[in-house]
Amino acid sequence: MSLAPYAVRPETSRGRLYPEAGGDARSPFQRDRDRIIHATAFRRLQYKTQVFVYHEGDHFRTRLTHSIEVAQIARSIARLLALDEDLAEALALAHDLGHPPFGHAGEDALNSAMKPYGGFDHNAQSLKAVTALETRYAGFDGLNLTWETLEGLAKHNGPLRRPSPYIAEYDAQHPLDLDTHASAEAQVAALADDIAYNNHDLDDGLRARLFTLEEVGELPLIGEALHEARACATDVPPERLAPEMIRRVINRMVGDVVIESRRRLAALAPQTVDDIRRAARPMVAFSEAMTEANLAVRDFLFHRMYRHWRVNRTMAKSKRVVQVLFSLLHGGPQMLPPIWRARAGEPGSTRCALVVCDYIAGMTDRYALEEHRRMTDPDIPG
Repeated sequence: MSLAPYAVRPETSRGRLYPEAGGDARSPFQRDRDRIIHATAFRRLQYKTQVFVYHEGDHFRTRLTHSIEVAQIARSIARLLALDEDLAEALALAHDLGHPPFGHAGEDALNSAMKPYGGFDHNAQSLKAVTALETRYAGFDGLNLTWETLEGLAKHNGPLRRPSPYIAEYDAQHPLDLDTHASAEAQVAALADDIAYNNHDLDDGLRARLFTLEEVGELPLIGEALHEARACATDVPPERLAPEMIRRVINRMVGDVVIESRRRLAALAPQTVDDIRRAARPMVAFSEAMTEANLAVRDFLFHRMYRHWRVNRTMAKSKRVVQVLFSLLHGGPQMLPPIWRARAGEPGSTRCALVVCDYIAGMTDRYALEEHRRMTDPDIPG
């Protein structure tokens, strides 16, 4: 399939911070995707919370399954818009690498602990993971991904007027044009994340019995999909009806993104990827009607799932785990593993806080719980 004139083209990539020979038949973005899949941070996503902590059920989404689902949706949209599917897929697979254990509860706890040192942002941590924290190559830290992939990770949600400290620090040595939009491929990955996030949280919320099909059927878009699912699959149990409904919602959202994006692209008539970057607004987007419907779903999930007492109880415990770990390790970096201890510097220092934050952010849910247990239970030897 030929690419659109405004697609990112592998042969015109701005390359890598550390130049490397091509070496094989893969495109630069295919190599990026493969490096992300083989990264330690990617494997850890298997035991990182999406909404439910890993031990609450084997069938709930984790960060890993979520990332794979985002990648599938991103490839589908990129193909329909004649964009580079491999770049969109690489960005989708990497977008959550910086998430700490316990989902947003862990992020809130780390952000609070790191307030005196610049705060914590999982998007910046994703960039840090692939540019500094991964240590799989002899010649450099990080994965040495292409400029286009790093650009997309840094600003897939739009231009960064006030970048977080790490993104600003990295941009100083390897400028990512933070004041412009990212490529259309990065915008696709961001929309694919929204589509997967809301629909799969609906699916998991139904599975956990936090709400019913009848209740979500009151929502715009969801109700229409539920009616269609019932019409074509009569007398089926709810556990089969829900996936039928979710599948239709995802298809409608993908179709809406493609139609709206084609409309915007036709109006702008971009001839290069830089035309996409310099545009006054994103070129990949939901229609106004779909944006409103998506917000209604998100609002429902916020009140009925993310603030459900069962979820709140687990998240409160999870926050305390992260807070205790940070406090103990920041005040006592001698408890860190040797490779981390060597980096940490003096107890209570800014440098120590940054190292402890990186250490905790890389933990899985179960490792964080184990570390907390080892550090706080006097009957367990260190």
